[in-house]
Amino acid sequence: MARKRPRGRNVNGIMVLDKPQGLSSNDAVQKAKQIFAARKVGHTGSLDPLATGVLPLCFGDATRFSRYLLESDKKYTARVLLGVSTDSGDADGKVVRERPVGRLTRAALDKALDAYRGEIQQVPSMFSAVKHQGQPLYKLARQGIEVERKARSVTVYSCVIKEFEGDELTLDIHCSKGTYVRTIVHELGESLGCGAHVKALRRTMAGPFNESDLVTFEMLAPPRGEGQEESDRELLDARLQPVWSAVRQWPQVTLTGDAAYYLRQGQPVIVPHAPTSGWVRLAEAASAEASEGNGGRFLGVGEVLDDGRVAPRRLIPTN
Repeated sequence: MARKRPRGRNVNGIMVLDKPQGLSSNDAVQKAKQIFAARKVGHTGSLDPLATGVLPLCFGDATRFSRYLLESDKKYTARVLLGVSTDSGDADGKVVRERPVGRLTRAALDKALDAYRGEIQQVPSMFSAVKHQGQPLYKLARQGIEVERKARSVTVYSCVIKEFEGDELTLDIHCSKGTYVRTIVHELGESLGCGAHVKALRRTMAGPFNESDLVTFEMLAPPRGEGQEESDRELLDARLQPVWSAVRQWPQVTLTGDAAYYLRQGQPVIVPHAPTSGWVRLAEAASAEASEGNGGRFLGVGEVLDDGRVAPRRLIPTN
């Protein structure tokens, strides 16, 4: 039986989408896949439909490195409404309780936020995408089912009050992967005795990407008519960042000749002037002179071993 031929064209790169409100991350992936007529697209960590902002979408070879974006730190700006609690912890949920805010000062609020700074234990919301026996929690929650969830250790590097007036405040939060902002807000509201929920949420950073990298669906050039398909594709592909940008914050190690050959075979190699530890992005230059310029073709990512050799960890397949 003949194998089915994959549908779509082979597109490689990363689009840092400014996800619009009301669209799920999976819906954003499908829309991008359709616009680019791409064979393979994936996102790098869900954003709630309520949320907007930085959502890197990985095309083709870039999907091999999406885990490093998924595991990266994030930044958010959250608008919070005090005095109203919802079942989901955000504005998409059902209001379950309203309480007076009382006379709350900025100093008291900042002191209360101390409990949500640094390394903290956090129980995921029932309306999160965390899975229980293969089912996302939010699907169970919509059926009225609640299950026990284990607390997770996350890190909040900073949580700053940007604005505070009346019963509304805005928080800027820098946190590790897996941190749920609405859980912080819900617990903050309970600690204050008035309740709270996330009114609006915007992700402003995911790993190496921030708002300066954003592309909107409106910015993607629509087809301009018959005979323009190739030109349209070039305009679309120009919106993509290179595959290596997924790890652009990592130091680059550039290899030539035998070192590049053996590394592509999966063997650790000695590379002069390489970092002494940590993860690196790997590139191959045509010559030793070219490697001095830190350029070259992206090969993948590697890790520096205890003996100083650079070991490949994830490489782009070569044809």
